[in-house]
Amino acid sequence: MAFTISEIVGRFKADVASALSSETIVGICRDLDHVWRDRILGPVTTVHVFLLQILHGNTACTALPRLADVSFSAASYCAARSRLPLALFEGLLQCVCAALFPEVEETGRWCGHRTWSIDGSSFSMPDTPALQAHFGQPSGQAKGCGFPVAHLLALFHAGTGLLLHVVASPMRTHDMRHTSLMHEELSEGDILLADRGFASFAHLALLFLRKLHGVFRCHQKQIVNFRVGRKHTGQRKAEKGLPRSRYVRHLGHWDQLVEYTRPMSKPVWMEEATWTALPETLLVRELRFLTPQRGHRTRVITLVTTLVDPDAYSTEALADLYLSRWQIEVNFRHLKTTMGMEVLHCKTVDGVVKELHMFAIAYNLVRLVMLEASKRQQVPLDRISFIDALRWLQDAQPNAILTDLIVNPWRPDRLEPRVIKRRLKEYNLMKQPRPKLRKSLKRKRAAA
Repeated sequence: MAFTISEIVGRFKADVASALSSETIVGICRDLDHVWRDRILGPVTTVHVFLLQILHGNTACTALPRLADVSFSAASYCAARSRLPLALFEGLLQCVCAALFPEVEETGRWCGHRTWSIDGSSFSMPDTPALQAHFGQPSGQAKGCGFPVAHLLALFHAGTGLLLHVVASPMRTHDMRHTSLMHEELSEGDILLADRGFASFAHLALLFLRKLHGVFRCHQKQIVNFRVGRKHTGQRKAEKGLPRSRYVRHLGHWDQLVEYTRPMSKPVWMEEATWTALPETLLVRELRFLTPQRGHRTRVITLVTTLVDPDAYSTEALADLYLSRWQIEVNFRHLKTTMGMEVLHCKTVDGVVKELHMFAIAYNLVRLVMLEASKRQQVPLDRISFIDALRWLQDAQPNAILTDLIVNPWRPDRLEPRVIKRRLKEYNLMKQPRPKLRKSLKRKRAAA
C-alpha cells in the first residue's frame, strides 16, 4: 500500500505523484550528500512507509510490516527513519507544495487576491530528557510529572486549506518569532489573515515593505476611537485613555483611516537592522462590526488592515473575510484530532520535526482528494468530509475511482457550547515523579 500512494494521488495530480516518487527522494538525498547502503529500508521505502504510518493515524511501528507488506522489525524501521536527514522531509514538503501551486493560484481568491491564514498551536510528545531540554513543559507541572509541549506555527492557504509551511519551536515562543519566515511563501498583493497576536506595528510594516496586505483583529491593548477628529496621545508622554494612532479620515460608520507611529522600543523577535528599516509611520484602516449570529463568544470585533480603499474593500466584505479565518481552527482540528498529531511519538528533536513534516505532507494529500471530490460533486470544498477523504485514501487502490465523499450539511447558524459531555476517569493527576510514587506504594505495602 505504501508504494501505491503516489500512484493514487497521481490520478488527480501527476506533479504530486512526481514529488513523492523514488526519483525525487533519491535526488534530494544526493543533493544533501546523504549516503546509504542498499538495504530493504532505504530512503525511498522508509519515506513511503513513514507516510503510510501517518495516514493510518500514526499507528504503531509494529503494525507497519503488515500494512506495507514488507518484512522488517520496528527497531530497524526506527533506525532507518533516524538516519534520514531532516532536510529531506523539508524538501519533500516543498516539492508537494510546489506541485499544488496551480490549485493555490486558481482557487478561492478574494477580490482578486490570494488569501492566507496564519496561527499558532501546540502539540505534545514523549517525556525524554532531550525533548524536555529543547521544548520545555507547562510551568504548572512539576518536574517528571508532565510531557514536553512544542509551539507550532502554521501557514494555510485560505481558499484550499493546503498547509504550506510549519515551524516547531520551544513552548514559550511568541507567534511572531518565526512569522517573517512565512512571508517568504507569499507574493506581492497576497492577503494574510490572523488574530490579534499578529496585529503589531512591526508586523504591519513588514507586510507593507513586501507589498503584502494584512487583515488582523486589533490587539487588546490598542485603544480604538471612531469619533471624528478625535485627539491622540504622543509616544513619550502618553495620556491615559487616548489612542496612540493619529486620526486621518472618516470613511463611514465604525470605519476610519489612521496613522500608526513606530513604537520607541523594538520587539524582542525582530533584528535591529530590520527594525531600523521600518517606516516611521504607517497608514492603516480601522473598522468595527458586530458578529451576525448571537451566542458567539466575541460579539464586537475591531479590525486593522492595510487595505485602505473603502470602494474596493467594503466593511461588509472585510468582515466576511475575517470571519472566514475561523477555518484555520478547523484545519488544526483535522491535523491534531482527526489525524492524531496532538501527541507525536518520536523521542528526539529531529525525529519530532520529521514527524511534523510528514503530517503536513499527508494532510495535503487528503486535501488534494477533497479538492478533486469538490470539483466532481460540485459542492463547496469546506463541505467535503475530511475524515471521509482520509478513509478513502487509506483504503484506495491504484486503479480505484474516487467515489462520492460525504458532504457535510450546511449549518451556518450552528451554535455549540464549549463543554465536554463524556466524563473523564476519576484518577488523580500525577503531581510527583513516578519513581517517588512507586516508593510510596512500596512503603504502604510494607506497612500493611
